[in-house]
Amino acid sequence: MTIALTFPGQGSQALGMGKALAENFSVAKRVFDEVDDALGQHLSRVMWEGPLEDLSLTVNTQPALMAVSLAVVRVLESEADLDIARDVAFVAGHSLGEYSALASARSLGVADTARLLRIRGEAMQQAVPVGEGAMAALLGLDFDDAAAIAAEAAQKDVCAAANDNGPGQVVISGHVAAVNRAIELAQARGAKRAILLPVSAPFHCPLMQPAADRMREALANVEVREPLVPVFANVLAAPISSPADIRDSLVAQVTGTVRWRESVVAMAAEGVDAFFELGTGKVLTGLAKRISSGARAISVGGPDDVEGFLAALTASR
Repeated sequence: MTIALTFPGQGSQALGMGKALAENFSVAKRVFDEVDDALGQHLSRVMWEGPLEDLSLTVNTQPALMAVSLAVVRVLESEADLDIARDVAFVAGHSLGEYSALASARSLGVADTARLLRIRGEAMQQAVPVGEGAMAALLGLDFDDAAAIAAEAAQKDVCAAANDNGPGQVVISGHVAAVNRAIELAQARGAKRAILLPVSAPFHCPLMQPAADRMREALANVEVREPLVPVFANVLAAPISSPADIRDSLVAQVTGTVRWRESVVAMAAEGVDAFFELGTGKVLTGLAKRISSGARAISVGGPDDVEGFLAALTASR
């Protein structure tokens, strides 16, 4: 069995996430404490007690999801004898999950990752005035068709393919008027559904350029090390390892397409036949099953999942 570790992105958050890990494993509690200290905020309290509106703020959601993912990594290293350099072929994360992937592979420190994601969340939220941008899911169209619709709908505005999540599941992003035009075009051209998404900003499109500029500056001021294993970059759908490439990829990711479907296909072509999603939710687990037929896909998010991971890891050795 050849393993890839995957890490979820925004939308997977839920109240109480990570609490059972902290209560059952001291190594997990230390991750949440480190993130709280790095941010100067009791983020873990927001994660466990709410309110949900506060957890759903982009500036909180991004470091919170990373914290849970890294807590899972530390628990698996402690309790299941996971050695990423020995046991894992690749790591990859969806959007902000790419930061979690890099931290899991020791390319970024946990505290630096938390601070970067706080900056990223603030920058992405502030890049476009509220009400000017939108995102929509186009379901039932392949990526090329969805991207063509976005380009046609743009006219003098911005509209672009933001996420290529899986077969027939593409998200577009841009100015409100352009996204609405794209929805109409998609419906006329056979999309099963075309719906606006409840998001606070138009992520992963050229409107995010101010946020990309801010992330370039932020990333220049943190240590980025070569990861223990290659990281599949969202914007390249290919593995990278050099610190310079990692910095460039994370900057490009802010405005670029999250090429998740292609990344899973490419990892499978490299021999990966087991995708373990570490953190909150099961979104990437479901996508892996759809994208890579026959691959094993398992989510690990709480204490009850550790034994199953250990059994799978033992069987792979």
